[in-house]
Amino acid sequence: MNARPNNTPSGSAVVGRPVAHESAHLHVSGKASYIDDLPELAGTLHAAAGLSTCARGRLKSLDLSAVRAYPGVRAVITAADIPGENNCGPILHDDPIIANDAIQFYGQVLFAVAADTRDAARQAARLAKAEYEIETPILDMDAAIAAESWVLPPFAMTRGAVDAAFATAPHTLSGTAAVGGQEHFYLEGQISYAQPKEDHSLHLICSTQHPTEMQQLVSHALGWRSHQVSVECRRMGGGFGGKESQSAQWACLAALLAVHTGRPVKLRLDRDDDMIATGKRHGFQYQWESAFDNSGRLLGLKLQMASNCGYSADLSGPVNDRTICHIDNAYYLDAVALRSLRCKTNTVSNTAFRGFGGPQGMFVIETVLDDIARHLGLDPLAVRQNNFYDVEPGARSSTPYGMIVEDNVAPALVAELASECDYAARRAAIAEFNASSPVIKRGLALTPIKFGISFNATHYNQAGALVHVYTDGTVLVSHGGTEMGQGLYTKIKQIVAHEFGLPLEDVRLSSTDTSRVANTSATAASSGADLNGKASQNACLNIKTRLAAFVVDLCNGKVKAEDVVFTDGRVKAGDCYDAAFGDLVLAAYRARIQLWDAGFYRTPKLHFDPVTKLGRPFYYFAYGASASEVAIDTLTGEMRLLRVDILHDVGRSINPALDIGQIEGGFVQGMGWLTSEELWWKSEGPQAGRLMSHAPSTYKIPTATDLPAVFNVRLYDNANVEDSIHRSKAVGEPPFMLALSVFQAIRDAVAATLPAGQPVQLSAPATPEAILDAILLGQNTEADDGH
Repeated sequence: MNARPNNTPSGSAVVGRPVAHESAHLHVSGKASYIDDLPELAGTLHAAAGLSTCARGRLKSLDLSAVRAYPGVRAVITAADIPGENNCGPILHDDPIIANDAIQFYGQVLFAVAADTRDAARQAARLAKAEYEIETPILDMDAAIAAESWVLPPFAMTRGAVDAAFATAPHTLSGTAAVGGQEHFYLEGQISYAQPKEDHSLHLICSTQHPTEMQQLVSHALGWRSHQVSVECRRMGGGFGGKESQSAQWACLAALLAVHTGRPVKLRLDRDDDMIATGKRHGFQYQWESAFDNSGRLLGLKLQMASNCGYSADLSGPVNDRTICHIDNAYYLDAVALRSLRCKTNTVSNTAFRGFGGPQGMFVIETVLDDIARHLGLDPLAVRQNNFYDVEPGARSSTPYGMIVEDNVAPALVAELASECDYAARRAAIAEFNASSPVIKRGLALTPIKFGISFNATHYNQAGALVHVYTDGTVLVSHGGTEMGQGLYTKIKQIVAHEFGLPLEDVRLSSTDTSRVANTSATAASSGADLNGKASQNACLNIKTRLAAFVVDLCNGKVKAEDVVFTDGRVKAGDCYDAAFGDLVLAAYRARIQLWDAGFYRTPKLHFDPVTKLGRPFYYFAYGASASEVAIDTLTGEMRLLRVDILHDVGRSINPALDIGQIEGGFVQGMGWLTSEELWWKSEGPQAGRLMSHAPSTYKIPTATDLPAVFNVRLYDNANVEDSIHRSKAVGEPPFMLALSVFQAIRDAVAATLPAGQPVQLSAPATPEAILDAILLGQNTEADDGH
């Protein structure tokens, strides 16, 4: 094996610097090309889908004659026109591209139309006449549980002596909780542009987080093989998990129509159709019993979690598995009995969303501990701290799924934030304020996070990259990750520039394309930079090794490979060699030395049994904590977020500016999930199952006015204990769960309206209506107890 060159960072190292997003200048000038901005090929048709107006039943008849007769319509396809497999389900084959007979939710695709213009296609699609044999739909989790309606069988696990813990515990408590789903609300909707090529092949430009899965499902739908389909994605206008598996249906429809007509076909969903026909975050319901001591330390936990999966499995299996792996959050659970229900309802199939089930797991344990603290009359933060995992691996270090927590910085991080945000003094001041304020009540909460980084499905923890060095010394990189605004391309650019000792402007990234890097994993699970950064680094090191060996030859062996340094755009080797990088590369080319290479990376140490849910599913944990202060109006239920303090662990940051942006954005999106973003379906009548919150007018994401006046965010000083890329840590998903402090602060404010020790029964999202309900429910409970 050839010796590696010196890899010590130079004074001009670009890793660790707050570099602007590589497309920022394009974003702000309107020059960043998204799919709908690309010049259309001659003959391009535009597609639209016809959606069902029945939540459950059988399709008795479908009259498409008026659709076909509409001016400009060139093709209409139904399930009968699919030459291959009628499925876009990523794991189970239970998700039809086009409904054939059974109707399983309001908004399911019945047919697709291609026309000369987008307006013509959409108008024609409305002319279909469908008749249904209507059946009673299952629209919520309670009905699904009663009917034992599951997309996957229930799962149960027990760890420790649960019954003994409850029998001997000084205290026990029980409760229920619920948290709603969430719309992805990406700025760019679902869109695919399918372009037929010669000899039965097709190129698909798709807004997707998973190009390889699009390649596979499109080829299956066409009855083709993978090498006939290539999928490309330069950037998405947001994804958040909603373009991991959910982009497949629209990619398949565009591809089917393109092959059917022999012409390019673009399909872009209208915002209303996008919200109606694509999956959301899973809503959850919980029933729990806790056993604990006088300090609030958990001795035992019994928990039933039900998730609303929608009509098909989609990614509900791994989402619920990750929920199971995050019910502990940062806390040691000695004895736990868990039951996980994966409910099948007649609503759109729910899917991946930032956090991928982790937020729903953390939500319930934070609620359990908060209730314990109020029952005992203790500060909720003190109870949380009493339940932390051991700092060093010890008796309280094993997770419920059998992984040892070896890198626990949560206690130190939380203590630092509590001191920095003046938690104790503010808590006393809020108590004093509430005592003299009959209408406005304030609340404060400080919550931690411990989020596992890696795919639960071990085989996805791999990545490839392709690096080309050109003879003028510039570099082109292609890798398997996708850019959705999070800055992955920027970090890869920094990593590659660092390896070659080049300025950032000498490195460029090409679009992600399955014809360049094959068998890619989804850009998900917060692993984009971890996986693709390591793969890109590996390719660079392969090239540098050859270049270093060439320098050794040029110096007639007077230096060793490890003496060769790439820095400041030059390559140096002691007193023997000093040349511009481009000059060395040109000389190497003339010496017939390979100047490109493929890189590969697989995450080490991982193993997880999908049946028992035991093993080490995560390479490491990302930690963080947030303190939120809120005020509520007890007459209207209105809530205002007053102040937020965040301390978050990203390891050794590759790009602090991007990481802080991700932390801020993730927090605000999480706040929306827990406070304002409410999904609502009609529950009865002829439109039962219809999503009514299907536009910005009825679905409320946070805006600039929802931000607190004081918003402090700081990165925690901590290197990753594992050999991640430059000892950094993932930052895409973990900050989302920092918003749990907002919900817990609202609970704290509601508690100020109730007698001491009384539990707060607040569901999420904590809309004004939910806050008023919690206040009234608590007051009615007090009245009943008094009676």
